[in-house]
Amino acid sequence: MPAATTAPAPLLAPGHGSGLLDVVRYRYLLKLLVRKEMRVRYRGSVMGLLWSYVKPGVQFAVFYFAMGEFLKLNESVPNFAVYLFSGIVVINFYTEAFGNATRSVVGNAPLIKKIFLPRELFTVSSAWVASIHFLPQLVVLLVACLVTGWRPLPQQLAGALLGFAIVAVLAVGLGLLFGAINVLYRDFENIVDLLLMIVTWTSPVLYDWRKVADAVGGPDSWFMTLYQLNPVTAAVELFHWAFWYPTGDVRTAEVPVVLPPHLLWSGLWGLLIALVLLALGQLVFRRIEGRFAQEL
Repeated sequence: MPAATTAPAPLLAPGHGSGLLDVVRYRYLLKLLVRKEMRVRYRGSVMGLLWSYVKPGVQFAVFYFAMGEFLKLNESVPNFAVYLFSGIVVINFYTEAFGNATRSVVGNAPLIKKIFLPRELFTVSSAWVASIHFLPQLVVLLVACLVTGWRPLPQQLAGALLGFAIVAVLAVGLGLLFGAINVLYRDFENIVDLLLMIVTWTSPVLYDWRKVADAVGGPDSWFMTLYQLNPVTAAVELFHWAFWYPTGDVRTAEVPVVLPPHLLWSGLWGLLIALVLLALGQLVFRRIEGRFAQEL
């Protein structure tokens, strides 16, 4: 009998693949893209990955002295240094992943015009690179927590994982959405830059959530409900719960520290909103994907 022949896989037009599932299928290409981005970013750099420590360190120092020393928040928030840094690592991961994902398609125009590969790889690789820079900051945070008597419960560590998942899914979803639209209208990368400028102030990174509640009529007000539904706010508070709340100064504070109400539910709602935005971003991305090579 003649040997069986294997039919070649059919060619698919852009926008007719499996979307994010193709990222898993072509994960070897994802690793190559991540390596390429890391090499390009630190080409000619003396310090290299050490910038992952320097940048957040300078950012922390400026915010700590401005908000902690000058505005005296270190007197009303016990262990304000860990409180501040646990929020900064979340915001830094989100801003880097979202900002770079928005530019990822335009930034890889030569590849897109020459060869075919799932375009979602560029967005996911940007988030992956951001997670690589997130790890050194997390190590510094863990050291600071251990020095200050950190004793977390298992559910608090699970809360940190939930917070990371929220930010990662949200950054990829919005990166797909704005990255696709940015191919058609390059103004959107500047719009994203403006949004990322204010994200630090729209979540309780530099201040305590109670200041917001006091200003808007209490923790049960409608504004506070909307404030807590912000996925980034939920992720920041989950990191506070996991890393700041179990430290010694917080446990022994003269005035008991009160966490935001319904924190776990806020986290679950934040993850649901992030998943909805991921589905929306994938839908818009696939609709515009067929025009990438033409527009670029």
